[in-house]
Amino acid sequence: MKHIAFIFGTRPEAIKLCSIILEMKKNPDLAPHVCVTGQHRQMLDQVLEVFGIVPDVDLKLMEPNQTLASLTARGITTIDAYLRQYKPDMVLVQGDTTSVLCASIAAFYNRIPVGHVEAGLRTWNKYSPFPEEINRVLASHIADYHFAPTEQSRKNLIHEGVDQSKIYVTGNTVIDALYIAVDKVKDNPPEIPGLSKELINSLAVKSMVLITGHRRENFGGGFESICEAISVLAGKLQNTEFIYPVHLNPNVREPVFRLLSDLRNVHLIDPLSYLPFVALMSRAAVILTDSGGVQEEAPSLGKPVLVMRDTTERPEAVDAGTVKLVGTNTDAIVENVLTLLTDKAAYEKMAKAVNPYGDGKATGRILAACERLLEGK
Repeated sequence: MKHIAFIFGTRPEAIKLCSIILEMKKNPDLAPHVCVTGQHRQMLDQVLEVFGIVPDVDLKLMEPNQTLASLTARGITTIDAYLRQYKPDMVLVQGDTTSVLCASIAAFYNRIPVGHVEAGLRTWNKYSPFPEEINRVLASHIADYHFAPTEQSRKNLIHEGVDQSKIYVTGNTVIDALYIAVDKVKDNPPEIPGLSKELINSLAVKSMVLITGHRRENFGGGFESICEAISVLAGKLQNTEFIYPVHLNPNVREPVFRLLSDLRNVHLIDPLSYLPFVALMSRAAVILTDSGGVQEEAPSLGKPVLVMRDTTERPEAVDAGTVKLVGTNTDAIVENVLTLLTDKAAYEKMAKAVNPYGDGKATGRILAACERLLEGK
């Protein structure tokens, strides 16, 4: 039996790895061992609960007022100790977080092969997204096996000199997880904390814009402009509800609550667990976000996505027409939301575009590759 350590710490990582963990548990030849860093404590635990996964090890890395440097240093040494004790045959990481960077370096120091799920995404701008772009690039140059979600991601890796034989185009596991979640939501519609049943029921006849935002590069002026745009839109679209689960980071909450809390049709709520968020995505007319995962998920639900960033490491969705970059400019956000909500042809062009991120079968492809790789070890 081969032992695989899954090391992750944030909500997006958990969403994209849980389907692999669940399927691997069914395989008598592979033994998954779940090590969480706790990088997104509350939101991480919510996702694990949804999928019924209990971590084998919880490193609890987060400390008050930490810097990225202190988190990285602590992460490498703590994960190193875990790997020395557990001695897995392979480490699997996902995406571009600080947990990914730390786990990759620690595994390399212990001469343990690294498999990188969602490998090869690039903006080619090391400060956008920050620090994720560099985390992902460094992980790619440490990883032994690269599970690229798209053909473009494969090309990016080859451009950087990665051995083609080590790259596997699999699709994105976020679609696998989304399909599981959609079935759960249909069978048992979840309550959405912070929203009344009357408001939720009204969305059957009212349009709704769902908003998320958390990127470091938008702190300060970026969020000020985003909030101004939402305020303008709320005034122009009196019969549209704007629902904003506000990230817990004080750099996000301060401008959002200061500028938007008094608006009748803007609803500021705490971050949602995975199933309520999927339920809201399913009901939304348009999604405004600076998130990466939402760019992949929403198109599978037929929802146009306006990305409040100047760059994206997911250009496939832009090329396919399911996603549009609008930045944080107030006028650009307002103009694009109004166009989608008032121009049926423009809306349908985005809503009916084909999602480029896969067919919901990425998990099986990654597991098959892991089996082959470990057999040849």
